[in-house]
Amino acid sequence: MNSARENRREFLKKSAGFAAAGMAAPYLWASAAKAADDKPEKMNVGAIGVGGRGTEIGQQAARHGKMVVCADVHLGNANNFAGIIDKKFHGKCKVFQDYRKLLEDESIAAVTVGTPDHWHVKIAIDAMKAGKHVYCEKPLTLTLEEGNLICDAVKKYGKTFQVGTQQRSECDLLFLKAVAIARSGRLGDKLHATSSVGESGSRGGGKNGQFGPFETVQPPAELDWEMYCGQAPLAGFCPERIGWDFRWWYEYSGGQVTDWGVHHTDIAFWALAGNDGQVVAADPKKSSFMPVGRERARDFLLGKIPAKDMPQSFNVVKGFDVDLTLSTGNVIKLVSGDNELTIQGEKGKILVNRGRLVGKPVEEIDADPQAKADIEKLMAEICGENLRALRRGHMANFFDCIRSGKPPVSNVFDHVRSVNACHFANIALLLDRKIEWDPTAKKFKGDDEANVLCSRKLREPYKIVV
Repeated sequence: MNSARENRREFLKKSAGFAAAGMAAPYLWASAAKAADDKPEKMNVGAIGVGGRGTEIGQQAARHGKMVVCADVHLGNANNFAGIIDKKFHGKCKVFQDYRKLLEDESIAAVTVGTPDHWHVKIAIDAMKAGKHVYCEKPLTLTLEEGNLICDAVKKYGKTFQVGTQQRSECDLLFLKAVAIARSGRLGDKLHATSSVGESGSRGGGKNGQFGPFETVQPPAELDWEMYCGQAPLAGFCPERIGWDFRWWYEYSGGQVTDWGVHHTDIAFWALAGNDGQVVAADPKKSSFMPVGRERARDFLLGKIPAKDMPQSFNVVKGFDVDLTLSTGNVIKLVSGDNELTIQGEKGKILVNRGRLVGKPVEEIDADPQAKADIEKLMAEICGENLRALRRGHMANFFDCIRSGKPPVSNVFDHVRSVNACHFANIALLLDRKIEWDPTAKKFKGDDEANVLCSRKLREPYKIVV
């Protein structure tokens, strides 16, 4: 969180022709003449992490570029994905188990990253170092420290970077319209949002819906388990540590607080935080943890309990309710509940999810042609994009921005502010107390344990270097 605010301000200030001191303008993948072509040649792309969601975004990228290579620590995933590319897109896709082999291919212009969360930042930085543009799934970071690192890397390497918070550009632009209504002042001056998502373990939940303990077994022959663990502690293998359920281990993710929480919290930030707002306090109201319990999960992350002494069980917070205070004075409540986002002020209230946007202010706007036009104009100003072009989808926006040099709709600096809010929530829930951030000192006020939880100890071979 140390530099996200100033990085983002600089990014927005110079977004049209942004160039960091001493380096060429970022977001350009070819010459200006090439970028201006009506029908540019499809660029070569690669996919890193192609199980589950990674397969989906890899296929999306294959519709805009030429998918020629993939990598996954589980060779079954990689071979399956290559087969899909061959069948659907009639292309030959090479397969690697080590993503670094993929990055050695100088013909690759862009990559998608669909790995578990703990690998996102390292792979993304390595890809930018190798000259690749990056589309990376959310939540982008595992810790506050990683947010600093990825912001620094984007400034340093100047590559187009789209984060997979697709609610910014899809869902018929319902979320963008909600943001414009909130920013228009129609709801009032002081706003309160409730970012409501399901509980951790609401999908998956281990064998027979259990949360642990699980039996330790030998990993599949196709899986490089040591590399899967990566920066995280090398643990005994159980099937519940991979696939959908990786989300319920603090080693690899942040539970539903970060996984689904960052979707709606990202939109709430877009609406309530302005261009430079950030979280300054997190106050937990209630929580329930997985079988490991709050104290043991906390002490594990504080380094007081070694990984080998932790039970083979899910360990994230299950249910939660946290108030997040922004520097703008507005408040976001992150809570486990129905999947929706509400925004309200003294003048009105709206509710938005992936299927609807409702509320009296919405009805009034839709009934008034001038008000509707004003909101659509504000929508375009907020996202910095033609709304018709944005409707083409999140992946299309990524490829458009590679060619045009514009910043993508879900840029790293915006996302880091949003996901940091979720990390604040997890830290407050783990400590079971209110935490306050000092923006000047760039640390939590008088709270040594909270400051320790800003980062994780990384295994030496997998440390992140910008």
